[in-house]
Amino acid sequence: MTVIVVSGTGTEIGKTVTTAAVAAVARAAGRSVAVLKPAQTGVAPGEPGDAQEVLRLAGDDITTRELARYPEPLAPDVAARRSGRVQVHPQEVADAAAKLATEHDLVLVEGAGGLLVRLDDEGGTLADAARLLGAPVLVVVSAGLGSLNTTRLTAEALRARGVRRLGPLVGSWPAAPDLASRCNLADLPKDAGAPLLGAIPEGAGALGGADFRAAAASWLGPELGGTWDGVSFAERESPAPLAH
Repeated sequence: MTVIVVSGTGTEIGKTVTTAAVAAVARAAGRSVAVLKPAQTGVAPGEPGDAQEVLRLAGDDITTRELARYPEPLAPDVAARRSGRVQVHPQEVADAAAKLATEHDLVLVEGAGGLLVRLDDEGGTLADAARLLGAPVLVVVSAGLGSLNTTRLTAEALRARGVRRLGPLVGSWPAAPDLASRCNLADLPKDAGAPLLGAIPEGAGALGGADFRAAAASWLGPELGGTWDGVSFAERESPAPLAH
């Protein structure tokens, strides 16, 4: 895969840390990597955004590009409108990713919020950009209660648009998972219609860059270049059934 679109079932669920982990593993394998952030919201000019966080975690030999930056933490179309700045359109995202793909082995396109958050007043979304690119979508999901519904909704939205689902990945696996999180391990692949591709531990984004890069492969499945074993992980974390 030359381009992977990293989206999620919502906001603040680990998309940036996931992007950094995939980038770190690809770089460790000798691949050149670019990260494209179509719309960075909630960050003022001169402040570090998600792309800079990827560099901190995955290494500064990664190419990063932002297409637009808006100061308020809102959906990109609203943030652009309120700031009086130009909106980003799916075709621009696709064109920028395709250009980066001519110069890099892997391009990761990290969205803002969930899959169908609007980029522009025409209703364009990250899903539209993925369809234009013919790129698969890696869906970052939360671990706990409510995740099955949002995962299934996202999978159905991708299927309706003819966009390939690369699979779900838990963006922040709790240090002390509750019952819902542990039960969801068996059901997330069913609702996503694809195998679970990894689980990044809670707090991974707070690690220093060297420690993050050393551990990243253990959080990602072989499909993403890592060593994470989903079967063993589920056996270890899944709860025992109730006794009759």
